[in-house]
Amino acid sequence: MPKVAITQNANIGRAISEALDQVTVEPLIRNKVVAVHPNDTWASAEDKTATTQPDTLRAVVRYLKRFQPKELIVTGGSGAGETDEIFKLVGLMSMIEEEQATFFDHNRPPFVEVALNYGTDQEVIGPQKSVMVNSRVLEYDTLVAVNQLKVHATATVTLALKNVAMSYPAADYYGHPRGTMKRPHQFFDDMHLAITVGHPAMVGYGPIGGHVVETGMAVASTDPAAADVIGAQLLGFHAQAVRHLWEAGRLGLGETELDRMEFPVMKIPEAFAAFTKAVYGKAIEFEHP
Repeated sequence: MPKVAITQNANIGRAISEALDQVTVEPLIRNKVVAVHPNDTWASAEDKTATTQPDTLRAVVRYLKRFQPKELIVTGGSGAGETDEIFKLVGLMSMIEEEQATFFDHNRPPFVEVALNYGTDQEVIGPQKSVMVNSRVLEYDTLVAVNQLKVHATATVTLALKNVAMSYPAADYYGHPRGTMKRPHQFFDDMHLAITVGHPAMVGYGPIGGHVVETGMAVASTDPAAADVIGAQLLGFHAQAVRHLWEAGRLGLGETELDRMEFPVMKIPEAFAAFTKAVYGKAIEFEHP
């Protein structure tokens, strides 16, 4: 039964630490090559709300450094721009330098082809048979997905599973932005330790240009599918409403049933009330189907 820690604090760093204190982090980090992947889809000088914020990433990096990773990498692969430019614009690059972590852009070559084998007996059952990725992403011992709590016009929600799945296909191979890829692809046909923060959260429309609001909420779990299900619940969607989460549960990639999760801090009704109060000004009662 996976633990999903939901916390709320006006200081987002404390919310993240309080959530991570409830899950088993050390074995994933100590003496491991650890990659932290923030949300880096797009930003401009006028609007930086669609990406992970510098204080969010700093809190995660500092927490992980307690456990002495062999190497700590902040890896990015923007889908709508150049990764390094977005990192610099938002303030992530200076934060990485200050914390003495390593920056890596997995949109760049060299590329290797990875077969997408899953399902019964590991046969390829989806329309996307393989994907081209930077070879370094195959060398990580641990991947930590750091996500914004946002709705998505195409994928319903954009959390850990979607962010990684749509970031790893190398944009220098498929083209910038990924939505207008130069090479044939079927990623959107398949669209099917996570840390998700509502700092800020985005509702109404997304993943860019929606209504943003500060919630101070953090969700952490060593089961990314479970964390994504909770993120979706906060945004108002059951797992059955999000195709890639439903598929993840069907394929056994993680837990998607609320009754099979453990909530050591905030329970779902309390968290949903807190989130809706912050976003809509009114606490809405959570109903479990």
